[in-house]
Amino acid sequence: MARAEMAKHLLIRLEGPLMAFGGETIDNLGVIRDFPAQSMLTGLIANALGWRREDAAAHDRLQSRVVFGARLDRAGSLMREYQTALLGMNDSGWTTGGFPEGREQSPSYRADRTGKKVLTLQRYRDHHADAAALVALRLEPSNEPPTLDAVAHALQRPVRPLFLGRKPCLPAAPLFAGWIDAPDVLTALRDAAPLAANARPRVMWPAGEGEMLGARQIDLCDERNWTSGVHGGWRPVCEGNLKLEERT
Repeated sequence: MARAEMAKHLLIRLEGPLMAFGGETIDNLGVIRDFPAQSMLTGLIANALGWRREDAAAHDRLQSRVVFGARLDRAGSLMREYQTALLGMNDSGWTTGGFPEGREQSPSYRADRTGKKVLTLQRYRDHHADAAALVALRLEPSNEPPTLDAVAHALQRPVRPLFLGRKPCLPAAPLFAGWIDAPDVLTALRDAAPLAANARPRVMWPAGEGEMLGARQIDLCDERNWTSGVHGGWRPVCEGNLKLEERT
C-alpha cells in the first residue's frame, strides 16, 4: 500500500556512454541487469562518501535503508566487451582511493619462461551503451546518518571519482538531479521530468511503493552481503511501462 504522507526523494541521474547495472557473474561472463541494483546504489553512495569496502557493517546498514526505484528514459543497447590481460602475481594498480592495491594470491598463476608467475585473464563484460536512467531514492529511517542531504552533497562533491557500475564507466552528466516530494517511489518516478523523449519508459519500484495497472511483481536478488561479497536474499519489486499521460 502506498504511503499516505509526502516524503522527500533524491533524484539521481545515471547516464553515460557506457554503464553496467551488474548482475550475477557466470564463469567469465559479467552480465547486466535492466535496472540498477540495490547493491550498486549502495556502493555508489558509499564511494561518494569516501567509505572503504572493508566497512562492511556500514555498507550493510546503508543498503538496508535504501528505498528506490528506477525509470529507463533511454534503454540504449547492449555492448559485450572481450577483455584479455597478462597479469603478474606481484602486479599492483592504483585505486580510486589514491593508493596501490595488489592482487590476491591464486594457484592459477604459472611460471613463464623467465620464472615470473603470471596469469592470462580472459573474460567478457556486458555494458549498457548510450542509456539513461533516473533513480528516485530515499532513506529509512530518514534521521539516521548518513542523511539524504548528506548523500546529495556527497554526489555533488564526492570524496573519490564515481563510476556507473564499473570503473571505466564514467558519468556523462552530474548525478545529482534534484529533489521531489511524493507519497511513494512510483509517484516520484511518474512526476519527475524525463531525461529523454520516451512515451512508455520502463520502471521498477519496490512492492508497496505505488500501484500501476498492468505491472508485474517479481522477486529480485540484488542485495549484497558486504562481508562475504556474495549476493543473496530476495525482495519483491514491480515492473511496468509508465505512460506519459499518467504524469501529474
